[in-house]
Amino acid sequence: MFTTLHNSIFNHTQPENHMQLQKQKLSKQELLPGLHARIIHTPHMTLVFWDIEHGADLPEHSHRHEQVVQLLEGSFELVVNGNAQLLSPGDVVVIPGNVPHSGKALTACVIQDTFVPPREDMEASILVDSM
Repeated sequence: MFTTLHNSIFNHTQPENHMQLQKQKLSKQELLPGLHARIIHTPHMTLVFWDIEHGADLPEHSHRHEQVVQLLEGSFELVVNGNAQLLSPGDVVVIPGNVPHSGKALTACVIQDTFVPPREDMEASILVDSM
């Protein structure tokens, strides 16, 4: 199910080592109705590419992780700590840890989320052991 890349692939003494992935080839999971995720875990962060169906709701929640939300396509209403904001492509929102947030897709959307530290509660499409 998961692809694990072992320490032998990445060497801390050679900073030019990296990994190139094709987003469309990562496995997609429907984590909530209408919210489909491709997830990459590294030792220090989680990166999630969301394909969100028009009308899909993200229920209010919070987590200890800092989150950076970038809307790539579509229109999304994001509510952070009770304050609603309409996101357009190119908008970026930084959400501190433990702050409640929710949202609704006003159109079909593509969102990229980055979480620090890694989201241990999300099952990875790919797991990178070290870089």
